[in-house]
Amino acid sequence: MKKFEDKFTELQSDMISICLEYVEDRADKVYVYASHEGGIISSSFFYLINNKYVECHKVNDALETGDEGYDVSPERMLTVLQIINEDIEKIEVLCKEYGRDMPTEMKLIYDVKNGNFKAEYKYDLVYSNDEVKTADHIADEWFEEIQDNNL
Repeated sequence: MKKFEDKFTELQSDMISICLEYVEDRADKVYVYASHEGGIISSSFFYLINNKYVECHKVNDALETGDEGYDVSPERMLTVLQIINEDIEKIEVLCKEYGRDMPTEMKLIYDVKNGNFKAEYKYDLVYSNDEVKTADHIADEWFEEIQDNNL
């Protein structure tokens, strides 16, 4: 019988897998931002490709001459976000089932080249108490932090 940690890891792996599928496994690193706060689920994903940090809709900007382009159609992007959001919902169910706290925020980083996976979790409110910020603002700030610090 699978334990909580196994199921939790499986759902995070699914988030990374769908993001890798979006770029046909052609990325150096995958970054996933997942938020579940105040009943609102939100997610975002971006990449490091050819030493360039790019948001999901701009992955073709990182291509080098001769590289085959990515399909960045809105339908594909929305499908990825939908799957990530469904995984967040499954994590919520899993946490309730095992009596665990649900993270309000998950920042996932997968280094494709060496297979390293890193995750950061928060359990306190991240943006709900802010009059202006939303989960999208936090995701954008994380992208900027990653880009500015070459993480």
